[in-house]
Amino acid sequence: MLVRNWMNPTILSIDAKTSMAEALNLMKENQIKTLPVFDHEALVGVLTDRDLKRASASDATTLEIHELLYLLSKIKVKDIMSRNPITVPFDFTVEETAEVLLKNKISGAPVVDESGKVIGVITQSDIFRVLIALTGVGNRGIQFAFKLEDRPGSIKEVADVVRDFGGRMVSILTSYENVESGYRKVYIRMHSIDRQKLGQLKDVLRQKAQVLYMVDHRMNNREIYSE
Repeated sequence: MLVRNWMNPTILSIDAKTSMAEALNLMKENQIKTLPVFDHEALVGVLTDRDLKRASASDATTLEIHELLYLLSKIKVKDIMSRNPITVPFDFTVEETAEVLLKNKISGAPVVDESGKVIGVITQSDIFRVLIALTGVGNRGIQFAFKLEDRPGSIKEVADVVRDFGGRMVSILTSYENVESGYRKVYIRMHSIDRQKLGQLKDVLRQKAQVLYMVDHRMNNREIYSE
């Protein structure tokens, strides 16, 4: 899943000489938290809601309203923006992008093409959209979590049980985090399960593997067995 397929290609940007007041209005009107900053055609920084809050928080509460408005009109974006902006190549995967945002503690970044031209912006909200699409949670259904032996065929054994009960698997995710060597955690989301047979399905799955939890989003039912 590449960034170029999930970024926002509509580039809202701002000039470095624009006032802080205009920047506030632009971000508020468009409900965004990250703005690329340009000086002519060169990317020179990024303006975030955090930059705006940091710039206005110190003395703003001691000012009269007319003084505050005057201050906001005089402060320029170039004075408060984050310089040396972190960018993301358009052919990065979403996972790589999430790693960049997390490592640098930023909420978004401009996306650039092979020549370094800004072609979009990727934000945490876009990453969340990917997570929802990847897991299929938007369509509700049932998710089971398992602790399985890390051997060929272990996932197929539980997947076959789901199929035998008429289930249609929407996503299968695996992880080796927080589990001992020789095992993995597996998360299977499924649709089309007959709720009257759900108890029987759980019994058969427990015979095949260690079930950690089950979440039935449609019925808002959560059963935690082990972690």
